[in-house]
Amino acid sequence: MSRNPLHTKLCDSLGIEYPIVAFTHCKDVAVAVINAGGFACMGETHHTPDEIAADIKWIRERIGDKPFGIDLVFPASVPPAGTAEELFAKIPKAQREFVEDMKKRYNIPPPKRRPELFELGWMNQETPRKQLEVALDERVPVLASGLGNPAFVVKAAHERGMQVWGLVGKPRQAKKELEAGVDVIVAQGIDAGGHTGPIGTFSIVSQVAAMAGDRPVIAAGGITTGRHLAGAITLGASGVWCGTLWLTTRESDREMVIKEKLLAATQEDTSYSACISGFTMRTLKCKWHEEWESPNAPKPAPAPYQLLLFADVKQSAMDWKIESFMTEAAGQGVGFMTTMKPARQVVMDMVEEALGVFEDLFGAPLGEE
Repeated sequence: MSRNPLHTKLCDSLGIEYPIVAFTHCKDVAVAVINAGGFACMGETHHTPDEIAADIKWIRERIGDKPFGIDLVFPASVPPAGTAEELFAKIPKAQREFVEDMKKRYNIPPPKRRPELFELGWMNQETPRKQLEVALDERVPVLASGLGNPAFVVKAAHERGMQVWGLVGKPRQAKKELEAGVDVIVAQGIDAGGHTGPIGTFSIVSQVAAMAGDRPVIAAGGITTGRHLAGAITLGASGVWCGTLWLTTRESDREMVIKEKLLAATQEDTSYSACISGFTMRTLKCKWHEEWESPNAPKPAPAPYQLLLFADVKQSAMDWKIESFMTEAAGQGVGFMTTMKPARQVVMDMVEEALGVFEDLFGAPLGEE
């Protein structure tokens, strides 16, 4: 085999060396992956427009003219406007009373500070539009939509020389976004951490790749190793989108207690539930999940009200070191993560293992392009 199977059309599209995309909320991780030859999308939904502009400047100062992306979310089902506190007051009675009883039974005190999750931009439809304005003004090379169809922004982004990526959990969502002119589809399976759809990674990646034509498809969902990368390429993907993988890197700013939980976790230690945010989401199991799975639990409140309930308890758990209620978004690939490494080494290990897989298959060293 004469050519490098890891040099894909995604690499050509972005001018990157390896088709590995890091989704991260940590600037240091993003910079490390980009400078190692991969690509990174910064999750910015929890930042104000000014903070997003500052992050963009900080990253550009450290990567030069290399490309990077910003990930925002545009859910259509949340309220048009309202602060976190205003929305918190509207939480349905049944869910509010259930959580108040839970706090009493587990002696969970109020948080020491305003919950971090109250800052999430997708609590309403107004804030994401303001965040989007910054991405457009800054002409960020890639704008990724983690939730919601980004069709409404494709024209404006293309006029600025930007790519638009859409994360989807169902083939019908991919079809709509391809018709809208989205440049890249991230096909995300139920194996993934965070918000995800009901279809397995193997199934959705191959289905979306078959309908995408010349446009790159990125595989997401449980991808943490070089074998996963090689498998994604053979399914028709042009690269992989990894999120959980970077949480335990040395550069990651996650608390050490969370890193230790992730490193100790297996595939069976994750839960796929709406109890965290009101949307289906995969996270590490904790007492919160157990309580919402109990027979006397009400149905989780719709988004964003369920997330506001959880935000309050999560902040208390972190502030008062209540480990039984600590959790983190994590995909089923978490079981492959057993040691803390620099992000650059994670990239290199993944590339080396993927190339080794292809060399074993074809019986000869692979050529370089």
